[in-house]
Amino acid sequence: MDGAAGLAAEFAKRSGKILGGNLVGVYLHGSAAMGCFNPVKSDLDLLAVVRESPDDIRKRAYMDMVAELSTRMPENGTHGGIEMSMVRRDVCDPFVYPTPFELHYSAMHLPWYRRDPEDYIRKMKGTDKDLAAHFTVIRSRGICLAGLPVREVFGEVPAADYLDSIREDIAGAREEIAGNPLYLTLNLARVLAYRTEGKVLSKKEGGEWALGNVPERFHPLLRTALADYGGDTEEAYDTEAAEAYAGYMLDRIG
Repeated sequence: MDGAAGLAAEFAKRSGKILGGNLVGVYLHGSAAMGCFNPVKSDLDLLAVVRESPDDIRKRAYMDMVAELSTRMPENGTHGGIEMSMVRRDVCDPFVYPTPFELHYSAMHLPWYRRDPEDYIRKMKGTDKDLAAHFTVIRSRGICLAGLPVREVFGEVPAADYLDSIREDIAGAREEIAGNPLYLTLNLARVLAYRTEGKVLSKKEGGEWALGNVPERFHPLLRTALADYGGDTEEAYDTEAAEAYAGYMLDRIG
């Protein structure tokens, strides 16, 4: 992931220049931190922590930087770019749920930002349950790119909050897996791994874990998803098997 590593390092360096003393730290999480980053299929997941919410002028400068760096990554619909959130330190420890954020960006937002940056900055602030999952990964396996060490910034995320966060992400899997089989096949696996064994896994690791923990009839689907994630196959997914798998996994997850 040499390209992603360089981009992440530049993101951290430019975050410091724009935010100055307000920056607490920049943290890498997701697949890039877990050693299974795929530049075509993976987001580069980054979290910036600040002491106070920046003013709109500083946010605009920051977003210009994020958008410019994101365009250096391969385009793949809503994936394959930078995904970034900015949060205040006071919501990290003690952890606040749902977690307030000061700014957020993902590849799907780039047209909106380019069309009306002032509107984007004004509206892109609120709460995000996904941050419980991001914070959990950062505490478990995240990488500090700049600023204070992880354990000095992030408090423990209650298991109930983390489970609520990741359950929301897969709640509609029965109906949605046919349209998004790669993501949901592997994500269901890592949710079950946490639910049953308390393991915080990447999507790839979740799929590998499931091969030893779900019925053999689902193994071809899992192998297809793992090969797809690694970019090694264009094999078609078995939609019927995927829907049956989603129902089985949701029943086990509860």
